[in-house]
Amino acid sequence: MNSRKVVFLFNSTFLIGTTAGFIIGMILDWQTHMNDLSNLNFGGLAMVIITSAIWTVIAQMGFFAYLTVHRFGLGIFKSVRLWNKVQVVIILFALFDLMFFRHFFFAEEGESMLGYTIMPLMLLAYGLIVAAIKSKETDRTAFIPALFFMVVVTMIEWIPALRENDYNFLISAIVPLLVANTWQILVLHHLHRQPNGKQPSAAGSGQVKNKSAAKKGAQSKK
Repeated sequence: MNSRKVVFLFNSTFLIGTTAGFIIGMILDWQTHMNDLSNLNFGGLAMVIITSAIWTVIAQMGFFAYLTVHRFGLGIFKSVRLWNKVQVVIILFALFDLMFFRHFFFAEEGESMLGYTIMPLMLLAYGLIVAAIKSKETDRTAFIPALFFMVVVTMIEWIPALRENDYNFLISAIVPLLVANTWQILVLHHLHRQPNGKQPSAAGSGQVKNKSAAKKGAQSKK
């Protein structure tokens, strides 16, 4: 990774995450924003953009923090298999905590914990999909790290919204976080494969992927 690739990753993630957050913010409070536009009041739209940008930057900080933690984990446990097992345990604890503590702090008297399993299960399902794509495009050892990042790291980044327990706030936060994190984890290996002298781009990432697939196909024919 050279400086050009890092700048591309930062700028593209910022743009994609902020755009996704802006769209979901508009959808969640469509009527209010339409009224503001008709009255030439752009303060609400500006706040949606700023809030989306903040969540995207949080996602970027979480991504680079995880890359550091991942390297530390590999160094401490001296084995990819053992480090992956540790990450699986942490994933399970994180999902349980998301269910248990939200029920503990926000459930009304007599309310079942069953309804609080939906959010962890949806996050897990999305994480499994992204991790499957990541492992398919790279190798199977990338599955657990990708799942850990999409579940545990996203959950940590989501904590400020989880503390408020407001539905609109939860959705407006998780969408830019998930979109930004998905883009970062899936584009990283494409950037690694690109020559350092070449300016990275979304189109270039796709070309590298196609060349890699063609090469694998030619080898399998042999």
